[in-house]
Amino acid sequence: MGQPTVGLCGPDAARFFYDEEHIRRHGAIPEPVQATLFGHGAVHTLDGESHRHRKEMFVSLMTGEAITRLVDRTIEEWDEAVDSWVPGQPVTLFDETSRVITRAVCAWVGLRVKDDDVPALASDLVAMVDGFGTLGPRHWQARLARKRREEWAARLVDEVRRGVAEVEDGSAVDVVARHRGVDGKPLDARIAGVELLNVVRPTVAVCWFVAFAAHALHRWPVFRARLRSGGAAYTEAFVHEVRRFYPFAPFVGGRAVKDLSWRGEPIPAHAIVLLDLYGQNHSPQLWPDPYAFRPERFLDREIDPFELIPQGGGDPRTGHRCPGETTTVALLRALTPRLAALGHEVPDQDLSISLTRVPARVTSGFVLTPGHSRLG
Repeated sequence: MGQPTVGLCGPDAARFFYDEEHIRRHGAIPEPVQATLFGHGAVHTLDGESHRHRKEMFVSLMTGEAITRLVDRTIEEWDEAVDSWVPGQPVTLFDETSRVITRAVCAWVGLRVKDDDVPALASDLVAMVDGFGTLGPRHWQARLARKRREEWAARLVDEVRRGVAEVEDGSAVDVVARHRGVDGKPLDARIAGVELLNVVRPTVAVCWFVAFAAHALHRWPVFRARLRSGGAAYTEAFVHEVRRFYPFAPFVGGRAVKDLSWRGEPIPAHAIVLLDLYGQNHSPQLWPDPYAFRPERFLDREIDPFELIPQGGGDPRTGHRCPGETTTVALLRALTPRLAALGHEVPDQDLSISLTRVPARVTSGFVLTPGHSRLG
């Protein structure tokens, strides 16, 4: 777009990028991304004390106990959905998983959603993610979806504040509706609605990684038996390898706070700085034989917060790393062994994953045909 831009890659580059004395997010996230993925005024667009204060609201929701409740609810919804599948009738895993997680996360945050409304809500939540990296039809679908759901969430926030809608104390709806900014004032109802969606939307986006996990199990079925055995350490290693190996977004961006340099390369003030997520997750210096799918690389390995960065780097409590990453990993830990134990066939379909598509996804959505037995 005719602007000075510098690309960085590697753990040291990630440390440099996530240092607020170097790079800021305010004014750096393009309007098309704000209007689809994050929402205008979202926590992702803030820096400094305003960012840390609002980020703490999200972190407070992601306690171990709360994540366990979400995982348990998701497992219930998953098992119920699988039991409803008709043997021999094709199922698109990406779509099915998006609906499963939508039901679970809405119940978890305190949103009352009728069963008949779940498919449309799941479709809108997926569209917000699916359209941020294009200016084509997917982008305009995402804008319309966000407008609908921001209005819906803002109305709910307003009803909670007026006492018209009752929600459970301490639920995400309650916490977001009553949150006050650094100025001591409640968030604007629209901004509060945006942040409520920023709890729900990224959770539903785990359906991308579930489809990737199914893709991996189809390509390398040798992993199915080991996952079915229920070893927690190996399951987590498999989950991390899915997140490392498969593409989602190619980079994250910010703007230089002042004139900087990186290893002799000048970075002018206000220049765009891009951190290469895909490149770092496939760097042979970090991951030997990086284009081989090897869950074993994560066994008995402590992961540096600036090494594996599919959802950003650094400390999620204070920096711009996604606070929902722990939730993503927990949901995948629960669902991946169930995928491995699922009795199904994979009919002919387009299982390609284009690196020119942002966000990348399995083209077909991963269609499977359930068998008569749940174990395969």
